[in-house]
Amino acid sequence: MSGRWILQFCHCHYGPFLDVARQYAALFKETPYKVLTVYLTGEPTDEAITGSASDEVIFLNFSSKQVGGLKLAAIGALKTIAASRDFAFVIAHRAKPTYIACLATKLPVISVHHAFGDYRRASRRWFANAFRNRLSLLAVSNAVRDDIRRCLPGWSADKIETLHNRLDVSAVEAEIIPRDAARETLGLPHDSLVIGNVGRLHPDKDQATLLAGFAKALPNLPEGVLLAIAGSGPLENSLKTQATNLGIADHVRFLGQVPNIRRLFSAFDLFVLSSDHEPFGMVLLEAMAAGAPVLATDCGGAPEVVADAEKLFPLRDASALAGKLTAFFSITRTAGEDLTRVKHHFSDASARHRFFALSMVQAILTK
Repeated sequence: MSGRWILQFCHCHYGPFLDVARQYAALFKETPYKVLTVYLTGEPTDEAITGSASDEVIFLNFSSKQVGGLKLAAIGALKTIAASRDFAFVIAHRAKPTYIACLATKLPVISVHHAFGDYRRASRRWFANAFRNRLSLLAVSNAVRDDIRRCLPGWSADKIETLHNRLDVSAVEAEIIPRDAARETLGLPHDSLVIGNVGRLHPDKDQATLLAGFAKALPNLPEGVLLAIAGSGPLENSLKTQATNLGIADHVRFLGQVPNIRRLFSAFDLFVLSSDHEPFGMVLLEAMAAGAPVLATDCGGAPEVVADAEKLFPLRDASALAGKLTAFFSITRTAGEDLTRVKHHFSDASARHRFFALSMVQAILTK
């Protein structure tokens, strides 16, 4: 086992996927394995090298056109890499890297799935079944796992399992800005209670229900409470119009796109995720790590993160959300309870233990 490598294959290092690569490289910290992370697309950057937290990083730097169709050049490139050292298995994120890894190598492949619907296409089900002897599927939530299991009913349960997303909790805590400074940065008053929401202004994030629920609750909330929504997207104008029509425009702040906003979550007295079937809900973890209490829709992966029915409300139910908002500000809560949950269930260390206990991983490593 000494000197063996893990080949991590990612589509790109943009957006959240750099941290995804870091999460999986961190599984092998303080183990005999080394990690080589390969990015299919995306130009080389120092930030990506550092952020990957891997022993080595390779950028194939293919264009979108080059990874369309049969992907022969990418298959050849990965085949050469796979022959360069002693790899135990491949961790492939998303569909294209999984396809290429299966065709370019003879290694076991653990395919990580970050979204719903990955196997609703007949062609993907056919491909998965063709390589099922050395392909295992790992989902970022039980909700995504169950979606895959419904699509692949002939697969054994131990070939389709869950490994939740997680945080480097110490690193996140270290970058959190104190409450007053965070509010100064966001242009929020220091003396108001603030309900926060972060996400694209898009139907999937359902800020429309958040605004409607806030409007219903407002007469019963503490004086001067504000709703702050950070993000940009196609619904910005319609959401602003909705706030005006509901008569709450003076109580709503649209903050726009805020870089690295997780360091500013300390500005919020409560964080609300109103999304429609979020596969996991990473933003909930980030809010919880900053010490912000959370409410979330009772769908997708959010219930697994929150694990408390009192913190959940039905999707698109503005009246239920209003009731949760009213109840939240009428009860004294214990500070730090959500942070404790993050450390125990969604940290790198806890994920490492769960990963090596997975049947699929044990089966690969004992061959």
